[in-house]
Amino acid sequence: MAKPNMSLKKNPMPTQDPAVRAHNFSEVATGYSEAAAVDEALRCLDCKNMPCVQGCPVNIHIPEFIRHIKEMDFEGAYQVIARSSSLPAVCGRVCPQETQCEAHCVRGIKGEPVGIGRLERFVADWHNEHAAGQMVRPQPNGHRVAVVGSGPSGLTCAGDLARRGYEVTVYEALHLAGGVLVYGIPEFRLPKEIVRKEVETLKALGVEIVTNVVIGKTLTVDELFEAGFEAVFIGSGAGLPNFMGIPGESLKGVYSANEFLTRSNLMKAYRSEAETPIQHARRVAVVGGGNVAMDAARTALRLGAEKVYIVYRRSLEELPARKEEVEHAMEEGIEFRLLNNPTRILGYQNPDDPRDPKNGTVIGMECVRMELGEPDASGRRRPIEIPDSTFRLDVDAVIISIGTSPNPLIKSTTSGLEVNRRGGIIVEESTGATSRAGVYAGGDAVTGAATVILAMGAGKTAAAAIDRALSGTGES
Repeated sequence: MAKPNMSLKKNPMPTQDPAVRAHNFSEVATGYSEAAAVDEALRCLDCKNMPCVQGCPVNIHIPEFIRHIKEMDFEGAYQVIARSSSLPAVCGRVCPQETQCEAHCVRGIKGEPVGIGRLERFVADWHNEHAAGQMVRPQPNGHRVAVVGSGPSGLTCAGDLARRGYEVTVYEALHLAGGVLVYGIPEFRLPKEIVRKEVETLKALGVEIVTNVVIGKTLTVDELFEAGFEAVFIGSGAGLPNFMGIPGESLKGVYSANEFLTRSNLMKAYRSEAETPIQHARRVAVVGGGNVAMDAARTALRLGAEKVYIVYRRSLEELPARKEEVEHAMEEGIEFRLLNNPTRILGYQNPDDPRDPKNGTVIGMECVRMELGEPDASGRRRPIEIPDSTFRLDVDAVIISIGTSPNPLIKSTTSGLEVNRRGGIIVEESTGATSRAGVYAGGDAVTGAATVILAMGAGKTAAAAIDRALSGTGES
């Protein structure tokens, strides 16, 4: 084996040039070569106490998979990851490793941590290109489980149960499986072909995926039990957008980030032949500072906007988006209007001609400047409005990206299901069990909008609990 690489820096991730990628939907990061992956793997010290594993919500045996990379056994590395993760090519691209596994890496004490996420992506891509083949289906165990939602928590739960021999059916409300992975995350961050391959892997394990079925409308949870399912996992996400409650939010040209990204990502509205309309605005304001706000802003830029603003009421230090996504957005020319808060969206009105097609369309947004006071309940310094600081941004589209809540449909149609004041399903943390016998839940339907990997961790937890309950090996 080659000598350890004691460089304090990660191998850089190759990317498209910012001036080029800002005008296309191709993936920004192009991935490690074999040589770069091996060199980065050699930075791993193979710690005996494995602190990185403690930071992984799905407990991937990180030193073991990296050890295989050092030996150029890339398929062996993939098999290690696949024992714990149903979506390795996805996680390697969108998980916030910098606050999870990499945050615990010993190499990060005096330099940069090992690029664990970049190595996971490399291994998954190598497998998909060289070794993907016919999966061997486990022996059926005679039990049936229904999964509601085909996002990361649902797919993870389904995959883990299928590997244990369960007959699993996943019900998806939209026409494509993948949940937030296909409607929320843009093509330039997560190519949809990657998601499709991950879904095909689960189908090869025997998972059945039924699309265009809205649980709570087309079928109810009660009807799933009547159909012979012995347990139900709810991973329906948090697709109900939040708004600010300011004047002008009903104007034409105001979108929730959910709607804007769904039209672009799932319906491919950026293509000239697409049947789903989307506004190709000239000047766009995106309100919010999370990953979804970065996705919306960068998508608007690629749709042809001349100017895109991120409007966020706190400072750069409090910005919740991943550092990499913020850096990419800045490189692409998106302007960050920090310590600014919208108070009103302005619309064009022609009182002399009520039939004027411009009536009711966005022409600007009023904002106030903010300063930071003492920390609030979240631990971040509270933004305080500066008196007499109102100013106007001239924009013709506004995208609101201030969070989402779980859709109340399943709660309102399922008896015995307790939810909290935010609409999240209440579960027992160690099992994912809800107040309704035989019903489990996880992901954003429980927590509200969070990360892909945390949703996957919840799916794994529930799958293990369902298995214990149905196989008779312990209590759920």
